[in-house]
Amino acid sequence: MKIAVLGAGNVGATLGQRFDEVGHEVCFGVPNPEKYKDKGLNGKLGTVSESAKDAEIILLAIPYGAVESALNECGDIAGTIIIDATNPLEFKNGGLHLTIGFDSSGGEKIAELAKNARVVKCFNSTGFGNMENPRGSMMFVCGNDPQANETVRALSNEIGFETLIIGDISRSRLLEPLAMLWIHLAFTSELKRDFAFSILRGILSS
Repeated sequence: MKIAVLGAGNVGATLGQRFDEVGHEVCFGVPNPEKYKDKGLNGKLGTVSESAKDAEIILLAIPYGAVESALNECGDIAGTIIIDATNPLEFKNGGLHLTIGFDSSGGEKIAELAKNARVVKCFNSTGFGNMENPRGSMMFVCGNDPQANETVRALSNEIGFETLIIGDISRSRLLEPLAMLWIHLAFTSELKRDFAFSILRGILSS
């Protein structure tokens, strides 16, 4: 598949590298491609509009506040799968906080912005180190289009996650607080960044 990765920071670069390793065609969309030529990225470099052209999947690996502008730059995204790996975060009172929650979510807001696309929430609830080597840790998918959900689930499994579809895009209301839990533990506990969420099956039957 042709995958446009918008953003080449830790998350975008890591996921783009993994997608490339399993055989997908990756193009990184960044505001100034010249700045990233010496970053060792496996994949093409281009502007947001160049990378999104003819892409089957567009991964949002940019700050939540930059999403609307980036989507506008993408041009015609009707029918395209948009993977939302963002979290609506802000720093205040000495810590990170979600700016949306309980009765809506960042995923739902992005689905509203990209009405003709197929928005799927995924890759938002762990750190980039786990994306580099998932080791079978859990990843979750939600979106309103069953086929798009399955495509993203398969992509996530390809790079090493055990992936579970949890429902429609409103389930982003669960995944964004889960991301906050991961961030909280990474920065306030002895776990640091070296941990991931997983599910144990069959423990009650043993």
